Amino acid sequence: MSIQFANRTEQMKASEIRESYKLMDVPGMISLSSGSPDPSLYPMDQVKQATMAVLDQYGTTALSYSATDGYDPLREKIAQRMWTKAQVRCSMENILIMSGSQQALEFSAKIFINEGDYIACETPSYMGAFNAFAPYLPKYASVPTDEFGMLPEELDKILAENKKVKMIYVIPNFQNPTGHTWSLERRKAFMEVVNKYEIPVIEDDPYGELRYEGEALPSLKSMDTKNLVIYAGSFSKILAPGYRVAWICAAPEIVEKYMFAKQGADLQAPSSAQLEVDMFMEMFDLDEHVKKICAAYKHKRDVMLQMMEENFPDCVTWNKPEGGLFIWVTLPEGINSKDILKVCLENRVMFVTGSMFYPNGGVENTFRLNFSWMNEEDIKEGIRRMGVAIKQALEMLQQK
Repeated sequence: MSIQFANRTEQMKASEIRESYKLMDVPGMISLSSGSPDPSLYPMDQVKQATMAVLDQYGTTALSYSATDGYDPLREKIAQRMWTKAQVRCSMENILIMSGSQQALEFSAKIFINEGDYIACETPSYMGAFNAFAPYLPKYASVPTDEFGMLPEELDKILAENKKVKMIYVIPNFQNPTGHTWSLERRKAFMEVVNKYEIPVIEDDPYGELRYEGEALPSLKSMDTKNLVIYAGSFSKILAPGYRVAWICAAPEIVEKYMFAKQGADLQAPSSAQLEVDMFMEMFDLDEHVKKICAAYKHKRDVMLQMMEENFPDCVTWNKPEGGLFIWVTLPEGINSKDILKVCLENRVMFVTGSMFYPNGGVENTFRLNFSWMNEEDIKEGIRRMGVAIKQALEMLQQK
């Protein structure tokens, strides 16, 4: 074909996770790879009532164009929720409605990154963010990270040595893929480094309300004294992902840049979806719904952990997340999780290999499990199959 594409399209690749959805159609396949909420937990009856109320009360308004910054009553509710859930005092002027938080990530690179600039991120980190950033041709400064979060002293060294770091991307709560949560001390130390260098921070928080145990911790945005943090929140994991209703919370001058980007991209988030989410919160108690799904996910997490304990070989280790949707698994050094996945697929069970979560590569012996998507019996059977497959794969690799 003679058509010439822009150079940036060379960086646009299919998401391995999204592509793996095709394997879910294989008969008998149990997928422990999805990062999606459990559809059986969607509040269908309440959503129906909210939808009908929107159509009855707002009619054609719900199906028409609306303001780019979003539906004001919804922005007001989000501003209130930022205080109760993230300890951030703000007004609706600090809130811009996004078409999913993935859009907020893409706009962040559009706004802050020139070709060759660096983005500092946790190691590992959300591969969907790398896909969103890729067309803007960034490089990555992978900051060493442990179970308590990004190591601030290492971030300090990187920022001191690399003046081309123009943005920092982090997921402090129940991180994707590891499920780790930053400690309070680590959050404070991180913000001290950020304030020292005055670099914008994207605080991605889609899982923050999905806490199953332990105390909620203040957001980075709540500690932001220099308006450097752009907080990205979403209704996808706490209500329904199909609405694609999310938001950023930032200083008005930063919100304005994102609004300009949005006007050029899709004009606005869908009017009907915004009105329906707002109506849901008018008519029903979203917090009660979140409690319900947290109880269900906690049970699924505990079932998966128990099955892993019973079925995985001793040489395999994993974490116990306090919330979120993921468990991070580490294989012995020298074992590539892609080799394990091949055998798992033969046994009709799948996971997400860990290598894709490292922007600069180099780590092959990890993988991510999800416990939210499948039902309890499929989790049990999936882990049984996976345990058998891991043992088979390790035996075959040892024989080579």
